[in-house]
Amino acid sequence: MIFLKNICKNIGENTILKNITLSIDKGEFVAIIGQSGSGKTSLLNIIGTLDEPSSGSFVFENYEVTKLNSDEKARLRREKIGFIFQRYNLLSLLSANYNVALPAVYAGKSFQERDAKARELLNELELLQKNDSRPNELSGGQQQRVSIARALMNGGELILADEPTGALDSKSGIVVLEILRKLNKLGHTIVLVTHDKNIAAQAKRIIEIKDGEILNDSNPVELLQPKIIFSMPKEKKTTLLLKNQILECLKIAYSSIISHKLRSVLTMLGIIIGIASVVCVVALGLGSQAKVLQSIASLGSSMIEIRPGRGFGDLHSGKTRLNFSDLETLKSLEYLEAVEAHSNASGVVTYTNISLSAKAEGFGVNNFSIIGLKLDSGRLLNDEDIKNNTNVVVLDFNAKRNLFPNETSREILNRIILFNSQPFKIVGVLEKDTSKPIEDNVVRLYIPYTTLMSKLTGDRNLREIVVKVKDDVDSSLAESAIIRILEIKRGKKDFFTFNSDTFKQAITANKRTTTLLTACVAVIALIVGGIGVMNIMLVSVSERTREIGIRMAIGARKEDILMQFLIEAVMICALGAVLGVLISVAVIFAFNAFASDFLMILSPWSVLLGLLSSVLIGLFFGFFPARNAANLSPINALSKE
Repeated sequence: MIFLKNICKNIGENTILKNITLSIDKGEFVAIIGQSGSGKTSLLNIIGTLDEPSSGSFVFENYEVTKLNSDEKARLRREKIGFIFQRYNLLSLLSANYNVALPAVYAGKSFQERDAKARELLNELELLQKNDSRPNELSGGQQQRVSIARALMNGGELILADEPTGALDSKSGIVVLEILRKLNKLGHTIVLVTHDKNIAAQAKRIIEIKDGEILNDSNPVELLQPKIIFSMPKEKKTTLLLKNQILECLKIAYSSIISHKLRSVLTMLGIIIGIASVVCVVALGLGSQAKVLQSIASLGSSMIEIRPGRGFGDLHSGKTRLNFSDLETLKSLEYLEAVEAHSNASGVVTYTNISLSAKAEGFGVNNFSIIGLKLDSGRLLNDEDIKNNTNVVVLDFNAKRNLFPNETSREILNRIILFNSQPFKIVGVLEKDTSKPIEDNVVRLYIPYTTLMSKLTGDRNLREIVVKVKDDVDSSLAESAIIRILEIKRGKKDFFTFNSDTFKQAITANKRTTTLLTACVAVIALIVGGIGVMNIMLVSVSERTREIGIRMAIGARKEDILMQFLIEAVMICALGAVLGVLISVAVIFAFNAFASDFLMILSPWSVLLGLLSSVLIGLFFGFFPARNAANLSPINALSKE
């Protein structure tokens, strides 16, 4: 089974083993004895593939161990070798059953198979009643028997026992030795390391080591080096193995997080803040953008205003006027759905003993639909009203509320009110305009623009022309065409235009930029949280180095260790993300409960993005600590206090 030739082990300038040549057959019970520092444990670790010799040849069955990589050595330990340690080396967070079953997890066996085998072994060692107990609930002798059961889980053709009775009382020590003798009779090869000659006497062969050299061999076997050395066949990995790996990693990650609650929460804090910030910022941006766009929509969809002058605030705009000829020219354009004049005047509206400051809006038939005003009762202005300069009026919500506070909209139809001493018959009442960002308390009266110009202002020129572009026409192109046509007609450009769609696009682009900028700040918080996760994971690897060594000793691959710590990092980040989303939902709910101007809008995409980004952060920032853990040497990890 084992052939060692000229094995040397050096640590720095110190020589631990000197030209050890040794052969052990299958079924032997060998005791390696020697004083502390003689090299017996180092020899056992080399035989168990936990440590590497500095030079020499080591053949295990038909495999040259010194030429195997770390995963191939782990496979040997997993399939052929079982360890019994002086300090038991059980994982404190796992039950006795799970400690025993752990090697089978890495071997890819199903849960039912693992559980049944673990129970069988514990029953044989009279520990079935301790199946669910954790190591700290077991005595030293019981822990050692659990360790023996673990060594036998995958077969344990070779059992390596390092001072198995060193930490036990004499009675428990006798029990352990009796178990080893029984295992040897069943065909297991036993290699026992001890400094006690009485314990060594239980073996059939005693090898004494002193100062790194074999001093005596009580029953040497013929040194026959295997004639054929095989390459280890590639391991076939099944979906069951992958399932076992993931479930084991999730279980350990959960146990680690629960056992260090405060540290885990503090680690998640950066992720929680980052995710909550991302979701809340996007919700705030969407809510405010929706409100702004709603307000812009009140100006009218695809609406273009043409006004005299060179722009808002032009001091010379009063010298320039638009006329009815300009209005007729625009009405002839096929790509415009509606063209209307618009003028206004301020004054006092009176009904019985109520007098209010008001604003008269000179409207055409289509102005209401262009800017999105809706009728509550009665009718809107019609072509006859415009043509005949009729004294009719449509009241807005504020006018109705202040002039007729105790009457319904339908009841006040056909009543007569005075505006600047002119009588007007009420023909309609509008609904309240809720699209404006700030509540408007101005009292507005909507009358035919022809009536306003002929009977109130006496102005024969138009102060503004409002047009609506057809839905299938690009409003920017339509605006350019309008400017060019009026410029040619008037001989110069003494007017300016205002396009609601262009304004809407500018506001939308500005909100996107603001949202992106704020989201970048939230991403920085996520990155800072990721760095915190990486730091804690590095601490976790340092604290659990011995656990890593135990897992490697029972057959864990590098990818098993890598996956374990990587999944733990991802789980921490994912839990932080879930908490962050829950906090953000609570914030949004609370904001919407008390806000009056606009509502925050929760975006499913921002939630999905937050959860996905947390997983990516866990993978990215967890990889370095996980790789460090996977690259640890088994013997160095086991020796870590």
